Amino acid sequence: MRFHVCKRRPATGSILRDDEITLKIAGSKKDYPQRMRRIVARVQVDGKAVQMVFITNNLQWAPFRICDLYQSRWAIEVFFKQIKQTLKVCDFLGHSKQAIRWQLWSDLLLYLLLRFQAWASNWPHSFTRLFTMIRGILWDRFGLDDTLRFYGTAGGRKRMCAQPQALYFQGFEP
Repeated sequence: MRFHVCKRRPATGSILRDDEITLKIAGSKKDYPQRMRRIVARVQVDGKAVQMVFITNNLQWAPFRICDLYQSRWAIEVFFKQIKQTLKVCDFLGHSKQAIRWQLWSDLLLYLLLRFQAWASNWPHSFTRLFTMIRGILWDRFGLDDTLRFYGTAGGRKRMCAQPQALYFQGFEP
């Protein structure tokens, strides 16, 4: 084992073990000399109960709260991963602190507005599909509510196709 159990607390419910430990390996012990807490619990991951081990330096919280914190943290990680992948936050237009801050706030606002629009229109598809569709029709004159209701159905509306006048700036038509 890579740790020494100093104190064992009683297990209850989905908490299988709750131990105070000290680390044994020289490098780990040097970095973390204080007592730690090792919690072994069953948590829900994608609707299935999975056994997981949590190591923390928080000795005061109840063990189920630490497990809840992990699950909340995971949702936040997924949220940021989705924002980075969908909104392409990795490419910044400016390099100053203020330019990056403005772009991040704008991206978060766009994400929030699109999430709200998906909720308000009962969008049944993925968020990525919504974002891709809106990016494709961004410069067309379609109402977003109507477009979201129409998407994926066979009738009730004209096909979305480019009009010749949409290819020119107003006043510069041939």
